[in-house]
Amino acid sequence: MAVTIEDLYRSYGILADAKDNLSQHKDAYQVILDGVKGGPKEKRLAAQFIPKFFSSFPELADAAINAQLDLCEDEDVSIRRQAIKELPRFATGENIFRVADILTQLLQTDDTAEFNQVNVALVSIFKIDAKGTLGGMFSQILQGEDVVRERAIKFLSTKLKTLPEDVMSKEVEEYVFAETKKVLEDVTGEEFVLLMRVVSGLQALQTVNGRQQLVELVVEQAFLEQALNPADPDTVDRLLQCTRQALPLFSKNVHSTRFVTYFCEHVLPNLSALTSPVAEIDIQLEVLKLLAEMSPFCGDMEKLEANLNMLFTKLVEFMPLPPAEAENGENSTSEEPKLQFSYVECLLFGFHQLGRKLPDFLLDKVDAERLKDFKIRLQYFARGLQVYIRQLRVALQGKSGDALKTEENKIKVVALKITNNINVLIKDLFHNPPSYKSTVTLSWKPVQKAEAVAVKRPSSEGMGSGESTKKPISLLPRRDARQIYNPPSGKYSASIGNFNYGEFSSVFFFLGY
Repeated sequence: MAVTIEDLYRSYGILADAKDNLSQHKDAYQVILDGVKGGPKEKRLAAQFIPKFFSSFPELADAAINAQLDLCEDEDVSIRRQAIKELPRFATGENIFRVADILTQLLQTDDTAEFNQVNVALVSIFKIDAKGTLGGMFSQILQGEDVVRERAIKFLSTKLKTLPEDVMSKEVEEYVFAETKKVLEDVTGEEFVLLMRVVSGLQALQTVNGRQQLVELVVEQAFLEQALNPADPDTVDRLLQCTRQALPLFSKNVHSTRFVTYFCEHVLPNLSALTSPVAEIDIQLEVLKLLAEMSPFCGDMEKLEANLNMLFTKLVEFMPLPPAEAENGENSTSEEPKLQFSYVECLLFGFHQLGRKLPDFLLDKVDAERLKDFKIRLQYFARGLQVYIRQLRVALQGKSGDALKTEENKIKVVALKITNNINVLIKDLFHNPPSYKSTVTLSWKPVQKAEAVAVKRPSSEGMGSGESTKKPISLLPRRDARQIYNPPSGKYSASIGNFNYGEFSSVFFFLGY
C-alpha cells in the first residue's frame, strides 16, 4: 500500500513529539523512507523529512541515504533540487565520503540551477570535513565518468582557493597535493592546467621548498628526460603547457635550469621543424618567448658553453648578412634581407642572460672567422634598427591617450619596445670585451613600477664615460640621438635601404617606407 501525504505527516508528528525517545519509533521513520516510492508531493515531503531524523536511526543510515539518492535521480527536477539541497545533512562521520562521492557524480547535470545547488552542497560539506569530502571527490576523479572527472577538477580549481584557512588546514593541503599527484599520472592538457592551478594555490606550497616541489611536479609531466619529436603536435603542446605552468614558479631561488637546458639541447636545434598544436600561433616565436622568460632564473648549467653556442648559432641565423654589392656599388640581388625583430629580441635576451655566466664566450669560445661574421651581421642589423627606431619615434611623437589606442599605433608602440630592447642589448655586445650588464623588460611583459619612475640614460660623452643621470620616463622616448647607439660605420652603411622589416613591414608602410 502506497504511502500518502497523511501517512507522512502523521509519522513526522510522532517523531517530532518523541524527543528523547526517537529510536523507539523506527516504524514511523520507515514510513517516511517509503515516501520516496509515492507521487511528486510525497517525494518532496520525504526529501525534507528523511534528513531531519537521519541521525537518530544509525541502523537505517544506508537505507536513508539510498532513499535520498533515489530522489536525487528523480525525473522531476524540482524534487532533485530539494533532495540535493538536503544531502549535506547526511554528511556526518563515515558518511561524508559517500555523500561527497554522490554529490560529485551529480555535477554531471545539465540543469544550471541543479548544478549550482550541487556546488553549494559540496562547499557546505567541505566546511564539515574537508579531507573526507576530498576523498569522495578524488575517488570520482580517478575512477568516475569523463564528464564527472572534468567537472570535479574544475570545481576544485575554482572553489578550493575560496575556502577559509581553518577549512584548508596544512593536513588537508598535503592530502590535496598527494591525491593530485596520483591524478597527474594520466591527464589531458586542459586537466593538467587546472590541476596545477589547484596545487599552485595551496598556502603550504608558497615557500621556496613548496615551489620547488611544484616545479618537480611539472618536470615529471614535461618528459624532459626524453628527446623531443618536433613533428608531433601533442608532444610540442605538452612541452609548451608544462613550461607555461612552471614559468610563474621560477625565481632566484627556484631555478629554471632543466627547462632552459632542454630548450637549448632539444628545442632550438629543431626550431624550424616544430609542429604547432594550434594553427593560428607562431610556434617558433612562442617557444623563443618562453625561453627568454625562463633564462634569468637559470642556475648553474653543466653544458653552459654548448648551450650558449646553440643560442649564438640561432641568433646568427636571424641576423642576416648585408647584401653583396656589384662592381657599380649597387646591390647584386633584388632580394632584401628579412629582419625578424621579435625572434632576435628573444634570442638576444636569452644569450645575454646566459652570457653573464660565461662572459668570455665570444672572445674565447668563438673562432675568429665566426666572430668576424657575427660582427658584420650585428653591425648591419644595428644600423637598420636605428633607422626604424627614429622613424617610429617621429610617427609616435606627440601622441597620447586615445591616439595610442588605435590598432596601427599599438603595433608601432610594440615595435618601438622591441627595437629599443634589441638596441640596448646590442650595445652591450659592441663593448670590448662584450658586456652583459644592461637590463631590459621584455616587450610583451608589463613594465615594473621602478622602471616607470626613472631610467638610466647614457651621458652625452658616450657609453664609455660610465656616468648617467636619472630622469622621469615619458610615455614615449624622446627623439634624441644620444639614446640610440650608433654602431661603428663601415662599408655597409649605405645598404640601409635594402631592409625587409619582416613582421613590421606593415608598420614601415604606415611610415611611408
